[in-house]
Amino acid sequence: MKYIQLSFLLLLATTTLLTSSCSGTATANHADSTAKTSKLSEIFLSDPCVLADDATNTYYMTGTGGKIWKSNDLENWTGPIDAVEHDKSSWMGEKPEIWAAELHKYKGRYYYFATFTNNNIKIDTVAGNIIPRRASHILVSDSPEGPYKPIGNNDYLPAGKPTLDGTFWVDTDGKPYMVYCHEWLQNLDGTIEKIQLSADLSAPVGESAILFRASDSPWSRDDSPNIDKPNKVTDGPWLFRTRTGRLGMIWTSWIKDIYTQGVAYSESGSLNGPWVQEANPITPPNVGHGMIFRTFDGRTMLSAHSHLRAADGRYIRNPRFFEINLSGNKLELTDSIGIPR
Repeated sequence: MKYIQLSFLLLLATTTLLTSSCSGTATANHADSTAKTSKLSEIFLSDPCVLADDATNTYYMTGTGGKIWKSNDLENWTGPIDAVEHDKSSWMGEKPEIWAAELHKYKGRYYYFATFTNNNIKIDTVAGNIIPRRASHILVSDSPEGPYKPIGNNDYLPAGKPTLDGTFWVDTDGKPYMVYCHEWLQNLDGTIEKIQLSADLSAPVGESAILFRASDSPWSRDDSPNIDKPNKVTDGPWLFRTRTGRLGMIWTSWIKDIYTQGVAYSESGSLNGPWVQEANPITPPNVGHGMIFRTFDGRTMLSAHSHLRAADGRYIRNPRFFEINLSGNKLELTDSIGIPR
């Protein structure tokens, strides 16, 4: 949800406000009068993330906007349900934008990883772009529907560093980590980084470390005319292991003006890498910001959003599900249509 220049960000903000899925902020209200049952294809949502919760035998989907939908069959979804109770007295303010939310179950509790943006706070200006306060943060709940509330008062990353798309991973050392993007608007070559978390995920431990940069990708290309160079954007990391134990990461960038998702693999089998990028993307054009989950009937699915531009210039983003195969040594897409059928 971030490219090609500030005009793109403004278009995204406009699209977000126009869709029922993206409210910018939320307070928990599970009797939300706007909740209804919709087909997956009728939902407008960026960065869809699905938690298949064994405890309730229910699928919960969230994404940009801080809302939740729930389903028993992956096709009919009830929502949106307000899920987030952020600290309004914090730097986030009354109505922060909420981007790229994820649901993770860990040690019996439910965690909400999300990017919060307060456009009223400016932290930097780089290459003429004014950068607002934006940070990956973690909230917690005892229920998959929320309400999700702050674990503590800690910032996970420095206030002067715009970070986004935080995801969760327990590495080979048994310790929990947040993996996130340091935004290209500041560093001009977006990175994917890691930082260790405390045992209850309430605070960072130590310093962050870079896993790889956008320019490491062989498939991403910048849209500058007459120049062939890698794109600068890193977006939407998600970690997975194949059945053989190989550690991989899906992430998204661009090929010119086409939103595109690729994959990298760690040669060490841990977050430490080194990370080797696959030569080719793994999803169809204009599909990206993916995550992986297992259905209750045993299928492995990749959830992502379509990135299509309407005639009036707005971006239309719908959740898309693809069946994938992780039984070998790498991720393979086996159903390019996905759900709904």
